[in-house]
Amino acid sequence: MNTFRKLAAPTGRTLIALIFVVSGIGKISNYAGTQGYMEAMGVPGILLPLVIALEILGGLAIIVGWHTRFVAFLLAGFTLLSAMLFHADFSDQMQMVMFMKNLALSGAFLVLVAQGAGAFSIDNRNGG
Repeated sequence: MNTFRKLAAPTGRTLIALIFVVSGIGKISNYAGTQGYMEAMGVPGILLPLVIALEILGGLAIIVGWHTRFVAFLLAGFTLLSAMLFHADFSDQMQMVMFMKNLALSGAFLVLVAQGAGAFSIDNRNGG
């Protein structure tokens, strides 16, 4: 049981954060399209480099367990804000599902804020 608990922490961090790393890379490969979508939703496209950096670097930080509580707090807020800005059209079932997905991810990040990175993390190695 102890081995399972130790492996659950890095596996869980990876599964939670992987969507952000992949999404950030996708935004780089479709930069103009993503920027246009952001602007169409009323978000300044100039923020896109910050979004990409937060998604990729924040996702990688969660995966390796580096400053986990702080980064998880930032990603929880970012994910809630994204839900409200981009997925609040509840007349569209897919947007409602995306909104709920963002809520679930925010909840997972808040669990990381409360519990910390767990085993096999840089935070834990440094006594955090």
